[in-house]
Amino acid sequence: MLLKGKVVVVTGGAGLLGQSFCRAIGREGGVTVIADISREAGTKAAETLHGEGLAADFVELDITRQESVQRLIAEVLAHHGRIDAVVNNAYPRNRNYGRKLEEVQFEDFCENVSLHLGGYFLVAQQFAAHFVKAGGGNIVNMSSIYGVMAPRFEVYEGSPMTMPIEYAAIKSAVVHLTKYFAQYYKKAGLRCNALSPGGIEDGQPSQFLENYNRHAGSKGMLRATDICGALVFLLSASSEAINGQNLVVDDGFSL
Repeated sequence: MLLKGKVVVVTGGAGLLGQSFCRAIGREGGVTVIADISREAGTKAAETLHGEGLAADFVELDITRQESVQRLIAEVLAHHGRIDAVVNNAYPRNRNYGRKLEEVQFEDFCENVSLHLGGYFLVAQQFAAHFVKAGGGNIVNMSSIYGVMAPRFEVYEGSPMTMPIEYAAIKSAVVHLTKYFAQYYKKAGLRCNALSPGGIEDGQPSQFLENYNRHAGSKGMLRATDICGALVFLLSASSEAINGQNLVVDDGFSL
């Protein structure tokens, strides 16, 4: 019960990674707040966790709107009386996201960086303000292996997939955003770390999986649950002396 009694907000909590994170937090004794832009998906995720005997609430959140973030903080405090941590895990993007480099329009690039990186900044900024008043807190930002290494474009050969340029720009910036917040607030009892997973299996084409796994160890493409141990560690007192760091979990893919 590493997180017993802790209240943890997970943005994008109704998604693939988000639900796994919320489940792991609940199993370690924590209370999760599923913060998601989709009321339908968030409500369903909370009901699923309740059915498993885990403590979870849903609060609607748009990470790109300051009033939405502030409203969430107020609602959680009113209901639970405290917030111990926030996991910046949402993945906002526009409808043109995922195009190949030559096809990316400047306006789409700027919009996607603003939605994703800007949203992470806004959540971190608003929660940090609360944590300073509360005397401490914990922020975990989700980055990626492609925030710390150049893309391996060969793994996409033979598939319709690509590694979006926006993603590389965003996730590398998330790592430094993390260091900035950690440095800025380290005397205020606030910790900020990043978690950079490798690829997560989610119905990708078999050719892509085969190409990807050539660069990994015995596990290869990860499952969402493979990231949960690292997240629980960063949220727990076991990592209380770790600040401003980026923890890579990728079965050796980035080596």
